[in-house]
Amino acid sequence: MKKPMENLRKRKLTGGRRVPSRGRRGFEKDGYSTETVLGGKRLNVRRVRGGSTKVSAVLMDTANVVDPATHTSKKVKISKVVSNSANRDYERRGVMTKGAVIETEAGRARVTSRPSQDGVVNAVLLQK
Repeated sequence: MKKPMENLRKRKLTGGRRVPSRGRRGFEKDGYSTETVLGGKRLNVRRVRGGSTKVSAVLMDTANVVDPATHTSKKVKISKVVSNSANRDYERRGVMTKGAVIETEAGRARVTSRPSQDGVVNAVLLQK
């Protein structure tokens, strides 16, 4: 059996008690995944290791949509999430991930960015 990264399990494989020699370190911390949904723009900015920052979109109502026919892009409003092949539950709840199909003012578009990682929704219009 593979040990977890933190090595802070409470019991041995035999069932005996294990007392941790230390607490959890800062680099062992982990957060919940951000699931971007439709709503007024709200970003989550957090400090990461090395002092850098990461931006993730919690709520988004606009998308940068590229039209492959004319090679132009514009910022349009998102009306709803049509489908999400990543997870059927995401589809029901309207979570936007890479590959999700969204309904916009310009038409249906497929998300090409990772909103929970990039903090922005970029998409490509689907051909009819």
